[in-house]
Amino acid sequence: MAATTENLPQLKSAVDGLTEMSENERSGFINLVSRYLRSVIEVRDGLTFLDLIVIQIENLNNKYGCKVPLVLMNSFNTHDDTQKIVEKYTNSNVDIHTFNQSKYPRVVADEFVPWPSKGKTDKDGWYPPGHGDVFPSLMNSGKLDAFLSQGKEYVFVANSDNLGAIVDLKILKHLILNKNEYCMEVTPKTLADVKGGTLISYEGKVQLLEIAQVPDEHHISLEMLGKLVNEFKSIEKFKIFNTNNLWVNLKAIKKLVEADALKMEIIPNPKEVDGVKVLQLETAAGAAIRFFDNAIGVNVPRSRFLPVKATSDLLLVQSDLYTLVDGFVTRNSARTNPSNPSIELGPEFKKVANFLSRFKSIPSIVELDSLKVSGDVSFGSSVVLKGKVTVTAKSGVKVEIPDGAVVENKDINGPEDL
Repeated sequence: MAATTENLPQLKSAVDGLTEMSENERSGFINLVSRYLRSVIEVRDGLTFLDLIVIQIENLNNKYGCKVPLVLMNSFNTHDDTQKIVEKYTNSNVDIHTFNQSKYPRVVADEFVPWPSKGKTDKDGWYPPGHGDVFPSLMNSGKLDAFLSQGKEYVFVANSDNLGAIVDLKILKHLILNKNEYCMEVTPKTLADVKGGTLISYEGKVQLLEIAQVPDEHHISLEMLGKLVNEFKSIEKFKIFNTNNLWVNLKAIKKLVEADALKMEIIPNPKEVDGVKVLQLETAAGAAIRFFDNAIGVNVPRSRFLPVKATSDLLLVQSDLYTLVDGFVTRNSARTNPSNPSIELGPEFKKVANFLSRFKSIPSIVELDSLKVSGDVSFGSSVVLKGKVTVTAKSGVKVEIPDGAVVENKDINGPEDL
């Protein structure tokens, strides 16, 4: 929203009442990095996710003369590292706060007993219980009452790896004018998003439906299970999905947490740790929507959902498909196709260090439709990829795409195809 002389005081008041929260846990980010916080991965121009978030809030505060703080929700896995990382922003005009979410014991699956009670007392015996824990943990940390005492009214909650999750004052203003306690940003579903949660109307309330809530084969026939899963994934029946960009009224959070009224559905998350099958019982922040008054979903452009969960996503945002201005990642207008290219990278590219070592520079992909890479493949500098490209290196064979190569609509199965 562009500020004018007429609406600047109103917008300043709205922004003054805002807090931005980023979920900084590494869970769910294993494809990209296994040992570090997702927010400290370099995205573009030497800047990390966290750098970009801070720059965005700095610009917001400078523009409106406000003090929007940044709040990072961590777990026991990430807290200590985060405390060290945020020291670099001491001279920023952004107040950065951190707090830990809860810590629950993993459950031994075949015995239904807490793993720590069986002697697993180290970190692996425990887990952070999903981002639905954000509301009680914010309250228990004392941060919620502190922000309310400062006159803060709303919190914008987003995953730290979603580069499209930026403060939108049009949404904030709408919530204030219409007294909406909760807003979930949704966006049109594509075939790449078939597992994303969707909004439904049930018992007179807006509710979140997750694929984990589809009955499993223990309760229904496999034929019926397949039918229900396919129905959930259908982009015709369920046309939108949850971006996990959430706007929530702070007073409403306090009221509901104090009343112990946030009874979100439990999502069982089975895992195997050190050879032991365990269960993590988690909740999703989006599932809280049905407990808030006047809750709404807002259909937003796809540009507000740009997550980086794997190195294939990292390739997209590091390429010329996007540009970086004032901390905001913007899509290149030269790309005429409204959809991003489909990118599949083999296990050789899974870890960030391996991914980076295989590119002298990130190829130009503005005119790319799809890329599939497997095997021992590397790319030279200034490579241009167009149309549909497949590069496959057979076992024991190395394929190197030379500097300056232009590869268009081509299947490369060995050095002889170059």
